[in-house]
Parts: sequence; C-alpha cells; structure tokens
Amino acid sequence: MRGASAISVVVARRAASVPLVLCSVPAGFPSPADDYLDRPLDFNELLVANPDATFAVRVVGDSMIEAGIFPGDIAIVDRSQSASDRTIILAILDGEFTIKRYRQRGDRRWLEPENKAYKPIELDEHRPFEVWGCIRNSIRVL
Repeated sequence: MRGASAISVVVARRAASVPLVLCSVPAGFPSPADDYLDRPLDFNELLVANPDATFAVRVVGDSMIEAGIFPGDIAIVDRSQSASDRTIILAILDGEFTIKRYRQRGDRRWLEPENKAYKPIELDEHRPFEVWGCIRNSIRVL
C-alpha cells in the first residue's frame, strides 16, 4: 500500500466533548476563567460532516508530507464528497490504496504526491483507478 492502510469505520465509543477556549494560545494555557469558554467542542462534529459516508484510514508512507499528512496519521475520508481538481483523495490505483492530490485539466487526469521525491502518476483508461473518497481531515497523535 502506498498511502493508507487499516480501513476502519469511524464510530464514536461514547459522546464526549471538551471545553473550547476562545483565546489564542501560542505556547501556554489560558486562564480557566469562564469568560474565555465557548460552547463544548464535539470532535465528531468537527471531524465528521457525514457519518454515514465517513471512515478512517491509517496513513503509511511519506508521499503527502508537504500537505501535512504524515506516516501514522489517521485520515478522515468522506465518500459523499466528489473529487475535483486539487482535492486530496483516497483511491485504489492498480489494486492498491493510495492517498494523493487529484489533478485534472481538460481530459488529462493525474495523481500528484505532495513530496518532491515522488513523481506525478498519470491516469488513463488502461490503468485501474477508483476514487474511494476525499480526505476531509488528518489526525496526528503526538
């Protein structure tokens, strides 16, 4: 696999939310005063626009690092979104999953890695290719 592995459905184990602090924090923690708190932040609401069409994949490989998607990240894939020029997608190419930026100009289509070490991949009718969904978010656990 050149871009994703371990496809799994996104299912919340429990409803959870955390306080959302309104001030910007360059390198510290804000005052816990209630004046700075907004409504609770629900991560499912933040990351999942369409639960019935959303799943997650764990990223392997470094072809998308310049887009901020790194090995070990969890990519949130939305199957309800259509691929358009410059969209980052999860696709099956030649029987393998891959995450790349979809590019299209006129009749020409290709997949563009976001790492200068890799070359774009031309798409044509002779190459098995299917878009599985658009990458909506990427989660990195530090």
